[in-house]
Amino acid sequence: MLPLDISGVELLPDEIARFSRHLALPEVGLAGQKRLKAASVLCVGIGGLGSPILLYLAAAGVGRLGIVDFDLVDHSNLQRQVIHGTSWLGKPKIESAKARIHEINPHCQVDLYEIALNSDNALDIIRPYDIVCDGTDNFPARYLVNDACVMLGKPNIYGAVFRFEGQASVFNLTKDSPNYRDLYPEPPPTDMVPSCAEGGVVGVLPGIIGLIQAIETVKIIIGIGNSLSGRLLLFDALKMSFRELKLCPSTESPVIDRLIDYQDFCGMNRPVNDDSNDGYLERISVQDLKKLIDNGDAELLLLDVREQYEYEISSIVGAELIPLSYIENGEAIERIRELVIGRRLFVYCKAGTRSQRALHELKRHGIEGVNVFGGMDAWTRALNSSPSRG
Repeated sequence: MLPLDISGVELLPDEIARFSRHLALPEVGLAGQKRLKAASVLCVGIGGLGSPILLYLAAAGVGRLGIVDFDLVDHSNLQRQVIHGTSWLGKPKIESAKARIHEINPHCQVDLYEIALNSDNALDIIRPYDIVCDGTDNFPARYLVNDACVMLGKPNIYGAVFRFEGQASVFNLTKDSPNYRDLYPEPPPTDMVPSCAEGGVVGVLPGIIGLIQAIETVKIIIGIGNSLSGRLLLFDALKMSFRELKLCPSTESPVIDRLIDYQDFCGMNRPVNDDSNDGYLERISVQDLKKLIDNGDAELLLLDVREQYEYEISSIVGAELIPLSYIENGEAIERIRELVIGRRLFVYCKAGTRSQRALHELKRHGIEGVNVFGGMDAWTRALNSSPSRG
């Protein structure tokens, strides 16, 4: 049980009414509600997972919530990040979240950290809180949160989602509990990890996983029930099924006694090389690509390796659509080989990752090309008035 001091904690009359359904539960009661009020929880990220976590921890009566995020509310967030609303578009997510939390529970103290969590600030930011909820969506951030929690002895409530599947667990509940590195001893290759922006995620899924993180947090604060420590809960929304995997501490895990460069650890800083390791992929900016297009370069072959639905929403005029999967399984190699005869190949995707993978694979078949740096995202941002579909 968390060492919380509730000797000086009192519930106001409004709080007695607000949390009456909690007070009626023998497992919670007055003492449990005081523990919630005395507790502090840090949520890293206010996206699809962080939204339900913060909403329900505030509603449950957690007395202090810290929020780490430096992003702005975007249209694409509103499908799943339910703490934000249309009126907050273009504004900081942390301010949107704070306003919504105080509508739910004005007694909750909300601390804002509009900054990227990194190896220099993580320990100082996490140290004052009793529990950390991981609402991040990438491997470097998850390793960083995990290692900081291990060093500081803080429980780490983990969740992750992709497409129609999600997972949740509790790491580092005690010094003998498994942590994130017991689940992922090494980060997967960067080209094997599509983002939610690339692969998609059904909007309800983060709500389900985020609520599991929230109830685990509440249970740990109050000291009731069995937590997910030592268990990885897997959820499949299409099958509507849950299953569990046992998770044990590894005797081979390295001692975590310092924070490292997690971008480098996860391979995010490494250029994409071909298989023979004899050079880097050539790349071009969207500005320079537009100059070539505007000049009517007849030798230019522009290849879009996104999915059909992405192409239908927006694309660069004149681009050939061949999704990455058809390149990686070999079906499209001969077609591309014919298309590039006498032409120079330029490849783009949404943000640049899939196009790198496509060029990496094409190079294995003797087909050279240029990566469009930043992909369609960069094209849209920098050249919004340029010819495009949709």
